[in-house]
Amino acid sequence: MQEKYSFAEIEPKWQERWLKDKAFQAGEDTGKPKYYALAMFPYPSGNLHIGHVRNYSIVDVIARFKRMQGYNVLHPIGWDAFGLPAENAAIKNQTPPAEWTWKNIANMRRQLRSMGISYDWDREVATCHPGYYKWTQWMFLEFYKHGLVYKKKAAVNWCPSCATVLANEQVVDGACERCETPVTKKDLEQWFFKITDYADVLLDDLDKLPGWPEKVKTMQRNWIGRSEGVEAEFALEGRKDRIAVYTTRIDTIFGVTYLVLAPEHPLVRQLVRGSDYEQPVLDFIEKMKGLNEISRTSNEVEKEGLFTGRYCFNPMNGKRIPIWIANYVLVDYGTGAVMGVPAHDQRDFEFATKYALPIARVILPEGMDPGEKDAPLAAAYTYEGTMVNSGTFDGLGNEEAWERMAEVMEEKGLGERRVNFRLRDWLISRQRYWGAPIPMVYCDHCGTVPVPEEDLPVLLPEDVVFKAGENPLTSSSTVVHTQCPQCGGQARRETDTMDTFVCSSWYYLRYTDPRNDKRPFAPEEAARWLNVDQYVGGVEHAILHLLYSRFFTKALRDFGYLQVDEPFQNLLTQGMVCMDGSKMSKSKGNIVSPEEIINRFGADTARLFILFAAPPERDLEWSEQGVEGCYRFLNRVWRLAAQYADIPPAAGPAWGIWPAGKEVASDGFGTVRPARSEAGDAGRAFGNGRTLDPAAKAMRRQTHLTIQKVTHDIGQRFNFNTAISVIMELVNALYLYKEKTDADPEVAREALESILILLAPFAPHITEEIWSEFGHADSIHVQPWPEVDEAALTQEEVTIVLQVNGKVRERVQVPAGIDAAALEAQVRSLPRLQEWTQGKRVVKVITVPGKLVNLVVK
Repeated sequence: MQEKYSFAEIEPKWQERWLKDKAFQAGEDTGKPKYYALAMFPYPSGNLHIGHVRNYSIVDVIARFKRMQGYNVLHPIGWDAFGLPAENAAIKNQTPPAEWTWKNIANMRRQLRSMGISYDWDREVATCHPGYYKWTQWMFLEFYKHGLVYKKKAAVNWCPSCATVLANEQVVDGACERCETPVTKKDLEQWFFKITDYADVLLDDLDKLPGWPEKVKTMQRNWIGRSEGVEAEFALEGRKDRIAVYTTRIDTIFGVTYLVLAPEHPLVRQLVRGSDYEQPVLDFIEKMKGLNEISRTSNEVEKEGLFTGRYCFNPMNGKRIPIWIANYVLVDYGTGAVMGVPAHDQRDFEFATKYALPIARVILPEGMDPGEKDAPLAAAYTYEGTMVNSGTFDGLGNEEAWERMAEVMEEKGLGERRVNFRLRDWLISRQRYWGAPIPMVYCDHCGTVPVPEEDLPVLLPEDVVFKAGENPLTSSSTVVHTQCPQCGGQARRETDTMDTFVCSSWYYLRYTDPRNDKRPFAPEEAARWLNVDQYVGGVEHAILHLLYSRFFTKALRDFGYLQVDEPFQNLLTQGMVCMDGSKMSKSKGNIVSPEEIINRFGADTARLFILFAAPPERDLEWSEQGVEGCYRFLNRVWRLAAQYADIPPAAGPAWGIWPAGKEVASDGFGTVRPARSEAGDAGRAFGNGRTLDPAAKAMRRQTHLTIQKVTHDIGQRFNFNTAISVIMELVNALYLYKEKTDADPEVAREALESILILLAPFAPHITEEIWSEFGHADSIHVQPWPEVDEAALTQEEVTIVLQVNGKVRERVQVPAGIDAAALEAQVRSLPRLQEWTQGKRVVKVITVPGKLVNLVVK
């Protein structure tokens, strides 16, 4: 074994060996329990960043640990390879997106391998490969066949910089999440997935996910936004039309003093046509097109509106109320119409105050004099109370009134109870090239026609022209001119591609059967591996990717392809990597290159630091000193092992490490061990009936306490930092123990090999090398995870603290398991007791067996 730790030689050697031997290939159905460990796959931007290192190292520890525990582990990797950056690079560099993408994949694949991640590389997928997006298109057609896909004209989020549509989830604070350009509205014909059909089950099944962070589940609950209310019908003055208004506060309907329509509501233009209000209203509608939903509904944005000149009637009291339009009402939430109740909604109160609209109180706080029911309000009252100014409902509590009013409205045909959701259908159309083509054809004779399954994939054409702000697919003659699959006549292909989140909503299924060219996956393979047991990724995907993947899983279950309700049984959202308190980013210039760290210190050091510096779910502060500290620790492990490598392991027990330079003798059981002085009868029996001295027993106890804690910290809590810390403590203890002249070599080698196995998931290369140097034929990564020897944890003596009036006076060794009475008697027999209690009387003795005795004296 070399004297010096040389990661530059060790790491490439083992990476090549593992790859050649397919060391981490998921096995066939061997009877072992399965474990599916998965990190969210990366976009191939060109280079790994330090956040990737953290994400993939976390999952690798879990995968390696589970293999050693006897699980058949599936740990795959792939590439979320479609997306706008490749197209932008094509425009900028005149490089085809495919060429740019595959080049980046090759580089990032090399970088991942240099980290020593234990992937099953035979299952690698890329969403931009025709063999993958063929099945993404198949998914689209299956959803279409089952009524979960439709096309409609809609006001959509439009990014003028990217020249494409964005889903609601891709608009962050009113801007494009990719380029931060302010998002506007645009009317376009678009394809949608009917995710709203699954709103209830997506919400309810969150309760089936105890292994998810509550924060993520709350984010999904809020996004789905289930509410129970009443849809009331307000009759229009002078017309037969009625305006449907959804409200969760039907108890306040007697307090309605105006009604507000979204500017985009289809009735608005009809109501003002030919009137003096028409042009101002049309100008207001145009102004709203330049604002996104976030800007319009934010509490910080001033509420603006216009009177339409028209009126409607309150269905409960018949009062004539004005119809307005306003910026804060959205056409695609509820019915696009809102009843204005300024006395009991703060937003309505501010709007009514600004435009001098009436304010009518209908709920009084408990204890308020009913004679003050018409007193002016300084702000909206939004709490529970007693009904007033509400006809026959006066005097009721508002919650009871809610139920009674809903019943009356349903009985009289004035409205009905409804459940509403904030969740909108998923808009998947994108006016870009580098995505999965939507497999639909437009024929003048047959209409909209799905591409037959046998004609998939619809390939991305190469005869395209890339220009900023234009959809390249519209320039392709093979897209513009094609044949109708039904009649054979002239037709044109759909020029939109799918949102890249469609590709990533099912990739975890493809991993179970990645080379199947007949189906996206064999149902029996999916049944064998799903659910994903542990999924790891950033919390920024809490709504988009995770919600869409849940939708896909439930739909495919209903289609008969899956047997599970949820894709990811357990979820870990890792924290960010920061420097000087800020998230690492190119714009801030505080980026650390993983490749540079690996070249300087090795992959094991990079992994160890990223796992040691903070718990996985917490943000991690980058520290060069911390990296150097981890490198020094691995060097200590290497030097410790080198001292035990000179003598080869003998036949016999699996533990085969021998201290150099010691006299050896046969123990008569086929094992050669160093000669040692007799320890007499002291100590517990160990090995071939031998007994151990107190120092050896303490060393074994620390070894097995370490095994116990590391097993718990990895397997139950993912507290890798504390697991590494306790391994470091064991290394320190072994350094001290080995210096003893009568150190037991069997105890020492048990400790050292335990260190190697416990450290292997964190630092796979150095542990593999040392294990091999010790003469083991099999990889350390296929060794069984060590079990705790409960007997080694027992103590014959424990140290208890003696206190007098709460002040520590002495620490005393007593037999382990001594009861309270015997413990008190032993303390009272101490020679120094008289010194501490002289002239005083012991009035109380508090004993905590195994910990302390406190004498209360006066």
